[in-house]
Amino acid sequence: MSAVPPPPPPPSNAHLIKKPASLPDAIFTALSLFVIFSTSPKPASPSFPLNNVKFSSPLNHRKIQKMTSRTTQSRNSQRLAPVFSTPQSLSDWLKPRMSADLFGAWGVKPGTKNVHNLWLEITEGETFLADSTPPVRTVEVVIVRIIRSDKNKTLIESHQELSNGVVRDRHRPLSEKMKPGESIEAAVYRALREELGSVLKIGIPGLGNVKIIPGSYMKEVEERVSASYPGLPACYVLHKVDTEVEGLPEDDFCTEETSEYVGLDHTSWVDFAVSCKKHYWKWVNYDSV
Repeated sequence: MSAVPPPPPPPSNAHLIKKPASLPDAIFTALSLFVIFSTSPKPASPSFPLNNVKFSSPLNHRKIQKMTSRTTQSRNSQRLAPVFSTPQSLSDWLKPRMSADLFGAWGVKPGTKNVHNLWLEITEGETFLADSTPPVRTVEVVIVRIIRSDKNKTLIESHQELSNGVVRDRHRPLSEKMKPGESIEAAVYRALREELGSVLKIGIPGLGNVKIIPGSYMKEVEERVSASYPGLPACYVLHKVDTEVEGLPEDDFCTEETSEYVGLDHTSWVDFAVSCKKHYWKWVNYDSV
């Protein structure tokens, strides 16, 4: 007959404390509970993945939104061209990212353009928007300084007459937004053709009456709020060249632009955009520009 194993030892009371005679009952009870719970073993971590657990308390969406915006902005530091099927889709995308008052001034404040203009620029590849708050508009621009070396003069556009009747001050050399993949030389000839074509017959590049002065090319980057789109920060990549052009009037003169938005596939939206109808030009001292 096998021996009966001895009974297990009684549980140790070493973790219990004895009540001092001078300690009140309430304080002693609280102290005892603290010792018991602090020495109890902690439950093991669950073996199932936490991403399947539904929390009863709502997440702080405001904090998540701010963190996502910062991450998106740093990740999209390069130019990004969101796809917008219509001007309305662009407007819906811009509204939560811009000041309502400034965005509402587009096309209303004299000298500004509207969302149809910006949509056409994006669709034609002339403008890129960074997916940030507020969005940053990046534009590559060719600036053509037409000089008359015999009189130390250069041509500037003093002002424009827009399709809505507004006169917009300019006081700058001829400038034009560049097309995707367009060379500097091609952009120069296109700008001359579009803005001075009514008084000037543009010759074949490298021949005729237009000469790009060798060594005059300069590239600059300007960051400022767009005058055409209030509240929209802009980065202008400027490609500057000096040219000599024969056949221009010697006095101040005006030209009509007939090619803006002509030939686009989006003719249904062109009528809603603000366009330039007339350019007013004047000769000024070369050093003043």
